[in-house]
Amino acid sequence: MNKNNDVESIVIRLAGDSGDGIQLMGSQFAVSTALAGADFATFPDYPAEIRAPIGTTFGVSAYQINLGGGPITTPGDAPEVLVAFNPAALKVSLPMLDKGALVVINNDTFTDRNLAKAGYDSDPREDGTLNDYQVVAADISHLNLETVKEFGLSKSEGGRCKNFYALGMLLWMFGRELGPVEEWIKRRLARSPIMRDANVKALHAGHAFGETAELSANLAQINLPMAEMEPGEYRSITGAEALALGIAAAGELADRQVMFCSYPITPASPLLHRLAHLAELGVGTFQAEDEIASICAAIGASYGGMIGVTSSSGPGIALKTEAMGLAVSAELPLVIVNWQRGGPSTGLPTKTEQSDLYQAVYGRNADTPIPVLSASTSGECFDMASEATRIALRHMTPVILLADGYLSNAAEPWRIPDISHYDPIITNPVPDNDDSAQRKAFTRDPKTHGRAWVTPGMPGLMHRIGGLEKDIESGHISYDPANHQRMTDLRTAKVDAVADFIGEQAIEHGPDSGDLVVVGWGSTYGPIYQATRKTDTSFIHLRHLNPLPRNLGKLLARFDKVLVPEMNDGQLTTLLRASLSVEPVPFNKVTGQPFLIRELVDKIESLRGASS
Repeated sequence: MNKNNDVESIVIRLAGDSGDGIQLMGSQFAVSTALAGADFATFPDYPAEIRAPIGTTFGVSAYQINLGGGPITTPGDAPEVLVAFNPAALKVSLPMLDKGALVVINNDTFTDRNLAKAGYDSDPREDGTLNDYQVVAADISHLNLETVKEFGLSKSEGGRCKNFYALGMLLWMFGRELGPVEEWIKRRLARSPIMRDANVKALHAGHAFGETAELSANLAQINLPMAEMEPGEYRSITGAEALALGIAAAGELADRQVMFCSYPITPASPLLHRLAHLAELGVGTFQAEDEIASICAAIGASYGGMIGVTSSSGPGIALKTEAMGLAVSAELPLVIVNWQRGGPSTGLPTKTEQSDLYQAVYGRNADTPIPVLSASTSGECFDMASEATRIALRHMTPVILLADGYLSNAAEPWRIPDISHYDPIITNPVPDNDDSAQRKAFTRDPKTHGRAWVTPGMPGLMHRIGGLEKDIESGHISYDPANHQRMTDLRTAKVDAVADFIGEQAIEHGPDSGDLVVVGWGSTYGPIYQATRKTDTSFIHLRHLNPLPRNLGKLLARFDKVLVPEMNDGQLTTLLRASLSVEPVPFNKVTGQPFLIRELVDKIESLRGASS
């Protein structure tokens, strides 16, 4: 890289031990990017082990960010800048880089012991491993400790400042202001003045080091264009943050309090952490003793008139399935968030996947249909929270909202919406007639099949409710065979009726007919968007998965081939085949990592080549 580079976008990867503060460094760099007016997308890549042996490849924590003028929808395929804090970080990250990438390494960690722990037989700085890259070897650890020496910190305490030293270098590379990061440090460490001042000095020292003649001869200052975005106020947001705010907003739109009941599990826990700070917005949180207790408590909240919400990932969702049946049978609203992760069993708890679609659509005993939605981007989690709540209250049913580990932690710029532009979320009114309280409680809207939300304490409306099959008219317990058939049909019709309110499926971009259309769902949106733009291919992305939009079958029939990329073994492919009698071409990836744009471009071009 030459000095004063002007580029449209660039991909940066920060990597080191899980105790090196990589995620903190990355998130603060993302904030500085947002304040500079650039578009960006991030990918925090956590190790699965709580504390892997220091210096091993198992414990490498990484943070990747793609930034530029936009539109930026993925964290990027190949990093063009790698900051590696130790040999293990270099070992894991180097295969991701293309030739010519800039590699900044922390010289101090390349000891014989660390090289051996990372699996190197020789020093990659000397054996030709790095010949194809631009390498800047800086004594980051040593220089940082010299910087903070005046504060009397131990070597361990001083070492914890090196992420801000490196961040200062990065901020110099991209011409970013130090002020916002400095202010954040002062707020975060206000109770530890010595560590506060040490980190601030490390930040400034790293920035000053970037300005020295020696470093600036190798490191390029990179100029990025401002992103062209719609006017408004923006902030950096992760999927967990957006969903938490969306749940709170749904409570405001419905004029109901929210009760979020959850049990900690990766990667769902950040949603509980975020909602715990929103009590002033009418959101209550309850950390239950297990998954079953959490969903049952949420159902109890819905029975009491609050918006019951629960969350987990695949293993926890499996434990909640019996209680989902209770909510379906009792016809109570409930929002169930599934942050999908690699599986089965405990699988890959910190890696991303889309392999719970079968579980969401089919994974309950008996015929127990539930509406299923999915969020496509971190920011979209906000809108999908209110959409899930709207469906749950309109049709009086539990709703499953699928997200995944990537969306939970990934950040992007998000335009803060004006809540006054959102339609209120309404519920079915209690009928004003001479029926008994029992019948009133189970009188259903003919269009939505949702019953009135009758809650304890409503005058003159005491009624019986539970999980046993009930008479379709009165709600009393019934074992009549014909009635069970009618109730089974009603539960199917209720979910099918959701399609009458969601509108027709639109095409994201491209012609509405042709040789090929790419169909995606969930977090594959970003790479599919970029790949189809590059190849001028039609693109359809689904947010409603059960039921599917009414016009989807006719829309897909206009194309010769339907390509379905998924981070699973072909679950949407099966669903489309079963529901619409189409024969999609599956493209499946289950590595725990998001799709690369180049993978999708190659697949699209190979399909087109086979047709020509």
